[in-house]
Amino acid sequence: MMTTIRRVLLAGLAFSLLGAPAHAHAQVSQGPVQQTVGTFDDKFRQFEGEDWPTPTEYRNASGAPGHRYWQQQVDYDIDVSLDEARRTLTGVETITYANNSPDRLGYLWLLLDQQNYRRASLAERSRTVGDNTTLSVNEVLRVQRFQEWEGGFNDLKITGSDGRDLPFTVTDSLLRIDLPQTLGTGETFAFTIAFTLPLPETNVVGGRSGYECFTKEWEDGNCIFLAAQWFPRLAVYSDYEGWHNAQFLGSGEFTLEFGDYDVSITVPADHQVSATGALQNPDILTAAQRERLDRSRTAEEPVYIVTPAEAAAAEASPARSGTRTWTFAAENVRDFAFASSRKFIWDAMGVEQDSAEHPVVMAMSFYPKEARPLWDAWSTKAVAHTLDVYNQFSITYPYPTAQSVNGPVGGMEYPMITFNGPRPLRGDDGSLTYTERTKAGLIGVIIHEVGHTYFPMIINSDERQWTWMDEGLNSFLQYQAEKLWDADFPARGEPRQIVEYMISENQVPVMTQSDSILQFGNNAYAKPSTALNILRETIMGRELFDRAFREYAERWAFKRPTPYDFFRTMEESSGMDLDWFWRGWFYSTDHVDISLDTVIAVALEPTDPEARARLARQRFEDEPVSRTVVNNRGIETVAEADPNVRDYYDETDQFTVTASQRRAAATAQTAADADRRQAQTFEDNVYRFTFSNRGGLVMPVILKLNWSDGSDEIVRIPAEVWRRNSQRVTWQHVSSRTLVSAEVDPLWETGDANRANNAFPQSITPSLVPLAPAGPSGPNRMRDDDRRVTPDSLRPRAAASQ
Repeated sequence: MMTTIRRVLLAGLAFSLLGAPAHAHAQVSQGPVQQTVGTFDDKFRQFEGEDWPTPTEYRNASGAPGHRYWQQQVDYDIDVSLDEARRTLTGVETITYANNSPDRLGYLWLLLDQQNYRRASLAERSRTVGDNTTLSVNEVLRVQRFQEWEGGFNDLKITGSDGRDLPFTVTDSLLRIDLPQTLGTGETFAFTIAFTLPLPETNVVGGRSGYECFTKEWEDGNCIFLAAQWFPRLAVYSDYEGWHNAQFLGSGEFTLEFGDYDVSITVPADHQVSATGALQNPDILTAAQRERLDRSRTAEEPVYIVTPAEAAAAEASPARSGTRTWTFAAENVRDFAFASSRKFIWDAMGVEQDSAEHPVVMAMSFYPKEARPLWDAWSTKAVAHTLDVYNQFSITYPYPTAQSVNGPVGGMEYPMITFNGPRPLRGDDGSLTYTERTKAGLIGVIIHEVGHTYFPMIINSDERQWTWMDEGLNSFLQYQAEKLWDADFPARGEPRQIVEYMISENQVPVMTQSDSILQFGNNAYAKPSTALNILRETIMGRELFDRAFREYAERWAFKRPTPYDFFRTMEESSGMDLDWFWRGWFYSTDHVDISLDTVIAVALEPTDPEARARLARQRFEDEPVSRTVVNNRGIETVAEADPNVRDYYDETDQFTVTASQRRAAATAQTAADADRRQAQTFEDNVYRFTFSNRGGLVMPVILKLNWSDGSDEIVRIPAEVWRRNSQRVTWQHVSSRTLVSAEVDPLWETGDANRANNAFPQSITPSLVPLAPAGPSGPNRMRDDDRRVTPDSLRPRAAASQ
């Protein structure tokens, strides 16, 4: 034990137990007092009244909607047609705006998010492309496309219910309608907008919608169309911000109002359509397709509604004329998207849930033959699994369908419909294969995007202001769903996976506005997701966390929460003060690095002077002898050679107990009260651990203790241990067992950035390194030019001529 744990005898503690006064008198300075500079940093100071907004009648202090909470209602009746040849949508929408706010409104703001494809848009003019050393092929193609094509809304015409034109102003990606008269509380205003919208080729221009055509020599030439942000939509007017009129720059997604939609979609007659809502004219399907759709509601496995053979026939048919109109209705949704293609295979299965309104949800997938066999096997089942898991963690799914559509958009979400990209790889011989990463990528992106139907499509957070509220919360639940799909699923969410980002320089706090985030994926997705995972598993525990998280979802379903509503709800429901946690993980760029600096085994110094002297002598004898004295051995000293120079002090040493010390000890023992005499019999081991917070982010200290009998235990020290000193603390543990070693964060559950300082005594870290490669060779033009030489040809020319 002496080799691993340092034992210190605290003479001061023994002195106190033997009768020292309970407190000492402070020395009073007689000169001028100089203020010292403090280093105290209160990581536990409260947000209330400092950083968080004051509760109101609309949002109360518990994190719940207030008794006067309100939000606007916006209903849409839309007719849209797809011109496949021109890759263009033409639409007319009638919008009914209900003002439920306490304010009179003189104008309305609408979102024109597709305006970011204007050549002179704010998004294009402020777009960055990375470093100055390379130019990618994709960037060249994008620049070329913008020379010949321009996106955005065209032919805008706005009229009131009386048919008269309404004046409007377009400001980049926003449109303002000046109302004929102010709109009071409880009043509605209806108007109509006509528009055309050229769709971008997504694989060239990028974005969240557009088209993809299969035009390579072995492909069929048909296209998939994904329509999103495709019609002018009302911007939000809220109690905490008024009009949400931040321009769309490409990153911050779409904050919208709830409403009811009736949408008619006219497409080529051989197209299949997937859309937000429920199909209102199912007779557009064949009798066989309707029968399969009915059968799929109770099927154990996905059922083809449109079979691969039917889709192949539509792709191969030369007769392509006429149109059909698909009609969909959706209640209480905040957006509408659709997909259309003759390439679509369609499969579906019913998912049972505890809901009177929707006891069965139709999980459905739409995909081209190029997505098989991946999509047949896993897409619809991943949709169904997502519903099962998210229903447990949040609210019961409130809509009739949940759809996954394959196309050029890698991953994007809308109410009841998602766009997802992964496909198998096609070889030069036409064969299809897929990697394990592609399989996991498909399952993961479907879980993530369908999960977005809950966050933010139902729990309607402000994505443009606080991206983490939908991406982070959803990524957290995605991690749970992936681990419930397969325990070995390569999910992102383990604390150890966030360490590299947490110690990087290019960081901003999680609470940063969307368009100013530096590392979007880590900041908006991974870090908040990891934080919530740690909050659930390590800090709150599953029972408290799950109850609070579900209460947040139930409180704010179909409403508009802010981060403060989430923070307050989690604290209110659990009974835990978590300001320190929000401050560290969401408001700072600190990281976790808790060092175990020292471990001290504390013992009471004995009151018997003889015993004290023996211990002191033993400590002295354990110290190394002077190197000079060792090397002088064999040389007789004066004290050894001449007895006349020796006296009393040569016969005793500093450890000799004197009569005075014996009398003082006896007097102290007699005077000691019963409590002190009992304390002197204490025999358990007292260990004191000193931790330093080197990363700045306060966290619980999870400490594994290894005992000499071979057993171990994990002690969880709450984060509040840092409340008086956030930089360095000493904590005490008592045990009858003997400690051998200790380790901080043994299960790697807090994201501790430096494991080298977690163990005491410090361990040697094993590491395998590769054999260093041979140094780089210089240029060899002869080799690179495929020349061949013989040994004779390498001789000097003069020698060759002899």
